[in-house]
Amino acid sequence: MAEDTAQAADDSAAYARCVENSRHRQWDLERDVIRGRTLSSDMRFLPDGISRVGALDFLTESEKIRLSQVQGRTYAHMFGMFERFIGIKALELCRRYALSDQIALQALICFVDEELKHQEMFARIEQMATQVMPPGYRFVLPVVDVALSMLGKSTWAVLALACQLELFTQAHYRESVESGQQICPLYKDVFLYHWRDEMQHALIDELEWQRENSRLSAAQREQAVDDLIYLMHVVNDLVQLQTQADVDFFIRISERHFDQKEINALQNCVLKAYRWQYIVAGVQDIHFSQVLGRMVTVEHAARIQQALCRFDCA
Repeated sequence: MAEDTAQAADDSAAYARCVENSRHRQWDLERDVIRGRTLSSDMRFLPDGISRVGALDFLTESEKIRLSQVQGRTYAHMFGMFERFIGIKALELCRRYALSDQIALQALICFVDEELKHQEMFARIEQMATQVMPPGYRFVLPVVDVALSMLGKSTWAVLALACQLELFTQAHYRESVESGQQICPLYKDVFLYHWRDEMQHALIDELEWQRENSRLSAAQREQAVDDLIYLMHVVNDLVQLQTQADVDFFIRISERHFDQKEINALQNCVLKAYRWQYIVAGVQDIHFSQVLGRMVTVEHAARIQQALCRFDCA
């Protein structure tokens, strides 16, 4: 009982820190991120460590920049889609605290508000991309259907997916500033302000995930692990679809012919980049692995790792 009381106090303090951080780190899309700027048509949107275009030695430097921009446009769409279902899940969780833990409720409300701001930011980036890129780009994934599919799975699995998504945005930000590569300054600020919020969102996800885990029976946890593996495969299916659309678009806007070997290399590169960006980077995060390891059995962990091994990103 004393242990439970101490844990509750620790959780309450963590929620309170998230609320305080949200107040101190508030930012405005126009004033702090956009600042009257446009996307640079002659610069990468994503560094090579995220886009992996540096591995394509048959591309010219200008072609690598353009492929990075295609991926950057998809990045904006993907996070706009992910944050839609994450925000809805956070709204659902608010009901648990409506008449009880007001600090947790306030933290989740801040969370939802910031996720909506992220959606607005990525929508603006997409609009601005249309001004500096040739026409014909398509985001082929059905956003609403994907969100409904995600939300149809167990809360434990959705929180696990959300936690790893928000953890790997930190890796993405580090790559954007530590790579030493010149990327579009506006896009670098997108990474910065996204990362600032997601640091505390990952903490809230973790707190809620642990609380949800404590509610589950062994059978429910077994199903939750199945759901997480299912969601990983859903994301993999989605990035395969978008990879094909993005490579087709890149080939259409390029000013030269690519042979089949080069087309295969393009598809392989973009697919591996997307798998790393949206699945592997988060699941392999050390902190995520530690949190997950405290919740699941050795057999569960092995099944998740086996599923992860199918997403070749090497």
